[in-house]
Amino acid sequence: MFSTKQIVAMAVGTALYAALTIPFNALQIPGVWLVAVRPTVAIPMFFGFVFGPVTGFVSGLLGNTIADAVSWGGFFWNWDIGNGLLGAVPGIGYYVVKRVDWAKARGLVSAAVLAVIASIVGMGFAAATDYMFQIGLSTVEAALAELYTAGATDAVNGLILTPILLYAYATATAGRARRV
Repeated sequence: MFSTKQIVAMAVGTALYAALTIPFNALQIPGVWLVAVRPTVAIPMFFGFVFGPVTGFVSGLLGNTIADAVSWGGFFWNWDIGNGLLGAVPGIGYYVVKRVDWAKARGLVSAAVLAVIASIVGMGFAAATDYMFQIGLSTVEAALAELYTAGATDAVNGLILTPILLYAYATATAGRARRV
C-alpha cells in the first residue's frame, strides 16, 4: 500500500496545488476556453519527482479538481486527469533516470526535460479527450490550439520552476537519508 510519508505528501501536494492554483485561474489566456497561466504546475511535477508517480498523480488530479470546483463551480474530469499526468510522468521518469542528484546539472536538466514531456502528455490527454468526447471542441484544430496553449504555458512553467524546486529541496535535505 502507501507509506505514511506518501499519504502525507499526497495531502500536502494536493492542498498546495489547489490553494495556489485558484488565484492563477484568473489569469486566462485569450482565445482558449479556461486555459490559464499556472506556474503552480511545478507542484505536482515536484511531488512526482520526489515521492513517485502515484503521489504526483494524486497531487495533480485532486489539486486541480479542487481548484476547478472553487474557480469554476465544477470539475473537468479529463483536465483533472491531465493534471494528474503532470505529476505522474516525472515520477515515472525519475525511476527511469535512476534517481539523479537534483543538486547537480545532470539532475536539473533531466528534471527540465521530464517537465516538458509531462506537459505534452498531460495537456495532450486533456485536449485529445476534449475533441474525442466533443467536450466543447468539434475540430482537430481547436484541440491542437488547446494543446499548444496549455501545453506551452505548462511546459515553460515546469521547465523553469520544477528544477528550482528540486534544487532547493536537494539543498535543504542534503546529508539526510531519504526513504520513499
